[in-house]
Amino acid sequence: MSHRFIPARRRVLTAAAGSAVLGSAPAFLRPAFAQGKDFKIGFFIALSGPAALFGPTQRACADLAAEKINKAGGIMGRPVKLLFTDAGGPPAETAKSAVRLMLEDKVDLFIGSHDSATREANIATIKAKVPYIYSPVYEGGECSPNVYCLGETPPQQAQPSIEFLSKEKKAKTFHLIGDDYVWPRKVNEQVKKFVAQAGGKVVGEEYVPFGAPNKFEEAVTRIKAGNPDAVVQTLVGADNVNFNRTFAGFGLDKSIARLSLLLEENTLMGIGAENSANLHSCMGYFANNPSEAAKQFKAEYTARYGDKAPQLATIGVDCYAALNFAKALFDKAKSADSKKLMAASEGVAFEGPSGRLVMHGRQVDKDMYLAECKGTDFHVIKTIKDVKSGTACKA
Repeated sequence: MSHRFIPARRRVLTAAAGSAVLGSAPAFLRPAFAQGKDFKIGFFIALSGPAALFGPTQRACADLAAEKINKAGGIMGRPVKLLFTDAGGPPAETAKSAVRLMLEDKVDLFIGSHDSATREANIATIKAKVPYIYSPVYEGGECSPNVYCLGETPPQQAQPSIEFLSKEKKAKTFHLIGDDYVWPRKVNEQVKKFVAQAGGKVVGEEYVPFGAPNKFEEAVTRIKAGNPDAVVQTLVGADNVNFNRTFAGFGLDKSIARLSLLLEENTLMGIGAENSANLHSCMGYFANNPSEAAKQFKAEYTARYGDKAPQLATIGVDCYAALNFAKALFDKAKSADSKKLMAASEGVAFEGPSGRLVMHGRQVDKDMYLAECKGTDFHVIKTIKDVKSGTACKA
């Protein structure tokens, strides 16, 4: 998932500080499996900050999965207890929370649906002592020990989308715009390769401060002057909303195709029906997915929460998938040992909101859905089966 730009040195110092606290703790305080009856999961979601709009869906989907798992006997015969923790602030604060959850709550597992800067800080702090499932869309390449990634990667999202824009929209020139931090920059390294493979050319590339109070007039003016065939966006939340509103306000939505790599239902509603023409997204889940599994999941979700249910979106349903993966992984490994868990993860199958998923190389290959925006709805125009993650980690 997208994440704020944190200088590398600061990330290392932050993680080192958290690790030092953990490393100096007495042995009897360190994490131990099966202490107490509950199977405790430290669950990091955005309860504050720019990504807080995802929080209600994240929590609702996680609670739904936990209820179903507990009705089926829990994980390794123990009832699941979710300890929700805010991951919407600075990575250093979340890393401190990870230490507290390990030492005081003695959690058996971490699940994170948050930005990648926070993931990096948490991994450096946890040091594989507790398994860590990272669930949202991200830049790929994460192979730290005892870490399991479920989210869409650039080969799954960007590559088929660039091919579509090149073939169906006849796009030859591309402008890239993203927030100024690691996810957009790493993703765009791969986007440029996909554009070149499709015979296209990147004619502009720029990054803006994450969450800055700007309305993107200057950026859109530059894009208008360059007149590319397509714009690829790695903007998040409010930045995504503001850019696309401004883009349409300049009248460019009719002549220039747009692809957003983090566009789901909540963000699209913010952009508005009048600003979504010629706008595309490619995700492993949309609320109106045509798959039977997605329809069944939506029915269960609606039955559980009623008309006031938080809007379903890929950032949220990833929490549901993460809990199902956790049950499948631990029940298969029958152990909390990191080596046994990593070995058991290969080929493990579990239920996601769009259907059955299988883990390979501690990443997930999945069906992808390419959609065009119609007002504030996603119209799936292409289903791409079993797209590989592009990352293969050793057990």
